[in-house]
Amino acid sequence: MNGTSTVLIVVGLFLVGGIISFVKQQMPRSLIVLLSIGAAMCLVAGVMRLEVWN
Repeated sequence: MNGTSTVLIVVGLFLVGGIISFVKQQMPRSLIVLLSIGAAMCLVAGVMRLEVWN
C-alpha cells in the first residue's frame, strides 16, 4: 500500500461521512449524488492503485 492509494481511500471515506451527514441534514439530492460520485471515484481509484493486483 503506497501513499497515494492511502490518501485516496481516506479521502473517499471522508466523503462517505459527508454523504451521511448531508442525508441527515436533508440537503438537496443533487448535491448528495455529486458527493457520492466523488466518493466512489476516490475509493475505486485508491483500491485500484493498491499493489496487491500485481
